[in-house]
Amino acid sequence: MTTISTSPPSSASDVARRLDAIRERIERAGGEPSRVRVVGVTKGFGPHVVHAACRAGLTDLGENYAAELVAKAAAESGDPGVVWHFLGAVQRNKVAQLAPLVALWQSVARAAEGERIARFAPGARVLVQVETTGLAGRNGCAPSAAGELVARLGDLGLDVRGLMTVAAPGEGAATEAFETLGRLADRLGLEERSMGMSDDLEAAVAAGSTMVRIGRALFGARPPATAA
Repeated sequence: MTTISTSPPSSASDVARRLDAIRERIERAGGEPSRVRVVGVTKGFGPHVVHAACRAGLTDLGENYAAELVAKAAAESGDPGVVWHFLGAVQRNKVAQLAPLVALWQSVARAAEGERIARFAPGARVLVQVETTGLAGRNGCAPSAAGELVARLGDLGLDVRGLMTVAAPGEGAATEAFETLGRLADRLGLEERSMGMSDDLEAAVAAGSTMVRIGRALFGARPPATAA
């Protein structure tokens, strides 16, 4: 079992060491580190984590909340080459402010979200989020609806790069979810498969993930939320 540090990184070199460890895990799982993109999930952390990640050479960064992404993009505007991924459920009233910042929308689950993105970011790169767990309250379209949604987003002029999913806890459940997504992406002729996080990246890489979303294994346990 992989041991994941829950302490926050003390420096950019600390982030770099953890990033190397992630790439070693990818390689041990049968993937090529140069072909599996690592997206650092900075949700809940301050701008200092963005700064440390950039200094460590990690410029693909993901956020779940619009306000956090906008604030960090403004605070760290001096860091060159940051590629922002939006990972959370797409709120249509937030799309306009996110549009100039987001390079890849990873969590499009409905045609109405795509319509809004197409209005404010024509030709934007998107992934369709597929709900593979059967658990209530999860974001994502059903696997059976993915093909229709991909086609609709394409009709809107969006650049549909692939699919994304979040697996349920447990090795068996994760493997099943990732294999389901991989087969669906193959059937739809889509290259990108964003799947795998700190605890289940091995199962994701074994199933053909091209992108893993890593928070805790890079940045430690997320700080507790503070009251507004």
